[in-house]
Amino acid sequence: MVKSVAGAYDEMNPERLPEYIQFLMNADVYPHPVDEVRLLQTHISFVVLAGPFVYKWKKPVDFGFLNFSTLARRRYYCGQELLLNRRLCPDNVYLDLVGLTCDDGVYGLGGRGRKVEYGVKMARLPEERMMNRLIRKGEVDGHDIDRIVTRLVPFYERSESSSKVTGFGSVREVGRSVMENFKQTAPYIGQTGLDRERFDRIRDFAAGFLAHRRLFERRMAEGRIRDCHGDLHTANICLADEVIIFDCIEFSRRLRCTDIAADVAFLAMDLDLHGLHNLSEYFIQRFMEASGDPGLLSMLGFYKCYRAYVRGKINLLTAVDPGVNPRTAGECRERAGSCFALAESYAGRSS
Repeated sequence: MVKSVAGAYDEMNPERLPEYIQFLMNADVYPHPVDEVRLLQTHISFVVLAGPFVYKWKKPVDFGFLNFSTLARRRYYCGQELLLNRRLCPDNVYLDLVGLTCDDGVYGLGGRGRKVEYGVKMARLPEERMMNRLIRKGEVDGHDIDRIVTRLVPFYERSESSSKVTGFGSVREVGRSVMENFKQTAPYIGQTGLDRERFDRIRDFAAGFLAHRRLFERRMAEGRIRDCHGDLHTANICLADEVIIFDCIEFSRRLRCTDIAADVAFLAMDLDLHGLHNLSEYFIQRFMEASGDPGLLSMLGFYKCYRAYVRGKINLLTAVDPGVNPRTAGECRERAGSCFALAESYAGRSS
């Protein structure tokens, strides 16, 4: 999976943006008061912050595992984004599918005219309550972890667990997701904290663990493979009056339908990455107790290694993208090195 760093492109020149995004940067085009318009970008999205709302537009890209190349596909995945994210969000967060029209060269947000783009309208969440920001201020504790566990356990209990979903937990499907990361990063060995020795050590650990087929079969038989969130880290959690967990993977059923252990391992890894090892351990312990899933521990090291490597890959590929501003590229290189080092430490401990 390549889900790039939000904000990496936010300093690009306006004239390099698509015409419809230039149109949306004007506060007067919205049907509600807007004091300021701000644009964030990733490899796959334009995210327009307009007053109290967020408008998210998918770029016409095709990365193989993700295909937004046609208007019909973008409309479909906008619908999926609304449907899937409402599972872990209050009703007043993911609001509506919006259409952008064009009539004789004049754009309009909604209304009549030929539809040229579709987007997702969201309520703007309080940025000061985002979990990653609170961590940097030292304001996340065990009570917050308890709130997250209370939100997650019933979500997994009611998530889809059909035979098709369970199939995504097989060695073949997990191996496909895990090993493609090494193929995608191999050309960059020697860059950004990923030398040949570290690459080989992590890859060999992953391949060795995948040989334990019975572990994966047991998780499948126990019903631990569910239609999960898929991108469960601190930047996608808002610790408001109600815990809001947003921005799940909508574009790939294979990457979203996974072992519950893989989902919670993402958040545990992210806490480790922030140096909050005690909170990471507390999160896993509380989750196992609340979910009745002690077998999660048998998979945890493997999936934490996988998640750390994915985060390293994302930051690496963002850093080498020529469209990224130099400041962000430098930050991403540093984060990539930290993530690859963490993945290596998991590989060593789990071995």
